[in-house]
Amino acid sequence: MRVLHALLEHNHEFVTSREYEKFRTDKFPDKNLAVLACMDARLVELLPKAMGLKNGDAKLIKNAGALVTHPWGSVMRSLLIAVYQLRAEEICVVAHHDCGMNAIDPKQVLDNAVERGVSPDTLTTLRAAGINLDGWLKGFDNVEDSVRHTVDTVRHHPLMPRDIPVHGLVISPATGALTVIVDGYADTPDIL
Repeated sequence: MRVLHALLEHNHEFVTSREYEKFRTDKFPDKNLAVLACMDARLVELLPKAMGLKNGDAKLIKNAGALVTHPWGSVMRSLLIAVYQLRAEEICVVAHHDCGMNAIDPKQVLDNAVERGVSPDTLTTLRAAGINLDGWLKGFDNVEDSVRHTVDTVRHHPLMPRDIPVHGLVISPATGALTVIVDGYADTPDIL
């Protein structure tokens, strides 16, 4: 059975048996928290459990590496919406050890794209248009430095209120242990 068909079959049973009822909540996070985390499959259940989060507790934004790569991109927009429209009062950036974005090779990614059918002419055209594909696809060399950089980008965004603590953590994908890299309370002394 194909993945989509299996998902839809499960969904039918899920809805029919009313399993959704235990997940009911509203759009406002109960813990007034927004979390930017890596999309790593090992964190799907581990991250919320390790942080003590249940459905409805937080706004969870996921991408490759838990990175804000552009101050005007969709991740930053989502964090700002969480703060201004959805009552998030704190932000946690949570990266993890053994991340696929650690020392990723943009050339290898682009070589794989060409192998999968993307025309080399397309890459040439994008580069000629001023798109820095290598920079866009680059990950990071050190997870702690990456977390510090993302926290700094979020914390100092011109539209982010100064009273929002932005924390930076690294989680172990093996144990769920969290290590604090940036204590956002230290950067927001006006917070009680």
